[in-house]
Amino acid sequence: MPKREKMYKKDEEFEQRIVDLARVTRVVAGGKRMRFRATLAIGDKRGRVGMGVAKGADVTIAVNKAFNQAKKQLIHVPIVNETIPHEIHVKYKAARILLKPAPKGTGIKVGGAVRVVCELAGITNVRGKILGSNNKISNLRAALFALQNFKKGNKEGKQEIKGDTIEFKTANSEKNQDNEVKKEKVSIKEKIKGLIKKEDK
Repeated sequence: MPKREKMYKKDEEFEQRIVDLARVTRVVAGGKRMRFRATLAIGDKRGRVGMGVAKGADVTIAVNKAFNQAKKQLIHVPIVNETIPHEIHVKYKAARILLKPAPKGTGIKVGGAVRVVCELAGITNVRGKILGSNNKISNLRAALFALQNFKKGNKEGKQEIKGDTIEFKTANSEKNQDNEVKKEKVSIKEKIKGLIKKEDK
């Protein structure tokens, strides 16, 4: 009995939200077998958050399995002044999300599964946008992938993540790229002018 009480108290420190609940069927020899798939997000609102996806014959079984899976996949989210350290853009499979830091009093200005993750992680001020797929599981995984891949020690600039590769772009690097593009455009114009002059001659 004491062990069970300790386990119950430990579970209480995490708040859970059901992101998606679907009824799925599988074709077997005797016909179709119906099961429930639960997508769950948990967090302690102090920087720890996780997700779990599990199936079960009953909704309760699926939710419990998803909760246990989410506890094994917890990540730590760096929070700076109640917001995220810097802007980040993530592409995970078909899902694309954009998150930006926000000043105090802004609130959570992002919808869907990303909002749930931010609330459970304890981020109270953030702006964001879901740019790609509307699939809840993909967006949830993309959000978690973004929150665990912040660049440490640098609060300026932007970070772009595609799959497993991470690219960090600062404001200076973007300016340099813009200057290079402008130079290329000028050189192309000069070449065109030179060709026109030759044809006139």
